[in-house]
Amino acid sequence: MKILTGNDLKTGDVTWWTGEGWSRHVEEAVDVGEHGEEIAARENALRHVVAPYVIDGARTEEGIRPAHIKERIRALGPTVRLDLSLKPADPAAGNWVI
Repeated sequence: MKILTGNDLKTGDVTWWTGEGWSRHVEEAVDVGEHGEEIAARENALRHVVAPYVIDGARTEEGIRPAHIKERIRALGPTVRLDLSLKPADPAAGNWVI
């Protein structure tokens, strides 16, 4: 599975391609298959996102999960203060990164 990520132009937030737009929540990401580079180029040209790129992902019981730890950290947010992350109420959020 291939998913598309980048950063929001105005806020710098990590964003994920949903098939219709961008979301801060990786669970809403869709498989872009072989069209990832094409979508990334279009969205970058339209200035909807900064520096989009395709990464490997996997569908798990929790939903979509980036394959590489760097991208899982980007998807979660600060790992030193889980109360500031995108999953503040999830006591197992730290396990999601590993």
